[in-house]
Amino acid sequence: MAKDTARHLLVIEDDKGLQSQLRWAFDGYEVVVAGERTEGIAALRRYQPGVVLLDLGLPPDPGGVTEGLAALAEILSLAPETKVIVVTGDNDRANAVKAVAGGAYDFHQKPADPELLSLLVDRAQHVYELEVENRRLQRSEENMPLAGIIATSPEMLKVCRTVEKIASTDITTLLLGASGTGKERFARALHELSPRAKGKLIAINCAAIPENLLESELFGYEKGAFTGASQTTPGKIEYADGGTLFLDEIGDLPHELQAKLLRFLQERVVERVGGRKEIPVDTRVVCATHQDLAQHIADGRFREDLYYRVSEMTIRIPALAERTGDALVLAKAFLARFAGEHGTPVKGFDQGAMNAIEHYSWPGNVRELESRVKRAVIMAEGSQVTAEDLELADLSESGGEELPLNLRQVRETAEQQAIIRAMGYAGGNISEAATLLGITRPTLYSMLEKYGMK
Repeated sequence: MAKDTARHLLVIEDDKGLQSQLRWAFDGYEVVVAGERTEGIAALRRYQPGVVLLDLGLPPDPGGVTEGLAALAEILSLAPETKVIVVTGDNDRANAVKAVAGGAYDFHQKPADPELLSLLVDRAQHVYELEVENRRLQRSEENMPLAGIIATSPEMLKVCRTVEKIASTDITTLLLGASGTGKERFARALHELSPRAKGKLIAINCAAIPENLLESELFGYEKGAFTGASQTTPGKIEYADGGTLFLDEIGDLPHELQAKLLRFLQERVVERVGGRKEIPVDTRVVCATHQDLAQHIADGRFREDLYYRVSEMTIRIPALAERTGDALVLAKAFLARFAGEHGTPVKGFDQGAMNAIEHYSWPGNVRELESRVKRAVIMAEGSQVTAEDLELADLSESGGEELPLNLRQVRETAEQQAIIRAMGYAGGNISEAATLLGITRPTLYSMLEKYGMK
């Protein structure tokens, strides 16, 4: 393992013989040895190990535990995420328990058993890496442009900026995008960023309810309006009073109901089925569809006047294949979530899987990506998900899009895409991304500034 990517293990032990024994006992680790507390703390600051093996009997109190317990407290103060495994004398269980109560991850009694210690260290390192990844993802989500929206691509950031601008208004909004692109999440973001956030978000899928039930579902009905109407029931539109009404798949709204919905949008009143009373409703309306409404209008399947009412503001949500670098960022977020939910040891994607994720066309968009990652996390046999686990061929050799002929534009486009890909691979870590790109951190910062990508 290369030194710059090695996992560091810090051993704080004053016994020279045991130092020598432990130095070569751990495969896959760069072992750093220190003989006393001050030297150990200096090594902790320099190498930032995930795991520390700590002897409680350190000089100047090798026969006691005061120096070892002091070292434990200092380590956890400087690096609380570090896992400390204390090593104690064979008859010193009481102090081992005291150390665990003080924050140590585990303990091991002398004489040291390299095989058992190796298992303890591997387990502690695994827990450490999972916690680090979870914290990174939490920070990433906190830094995401909108709550519930994971996006780093310029295409999606533009959509997010539009949502932020119009959220405070009551403008009727039409979200256009293929199935699985996250239209409902954007509808929820519009609601949560609006002055109506304390009200309800009422969602109804116009394609999922039988045509003969949709009218009463939307507008409600009076008692006795039809067989089985045993009591007066408000509709979903009424329930959205003071909040937001989200009409998903409005392109599938039956033609007979389009005129009634148009009247509501114009007058902001509803009449229940079987009733004559006009009921005012104050709600913000957000609609969504994957249908080509222009073609529907040409075919006579969608009213043109209704289209202009629901599309006072139109936002097109790009397909996942059009979102530069987002597939990998989303995949890593899904992997961390599902690995935690299912308790699997999966920690990431191998190179083949990352290539496949980047080059696959994702016809099912984010919904397909989420489904494939969930299945892969469950089926993976090792600590990394492969392209085979995702049921994707390695598509790294697929051709790219035609590039413009202007050399400066070609270079700038290539640089931006390379930065986005590197940041995706590195999980947002600037130092790691700069290493992948073969440039220095200051150079990468300058390029992020140049392209407005900070």
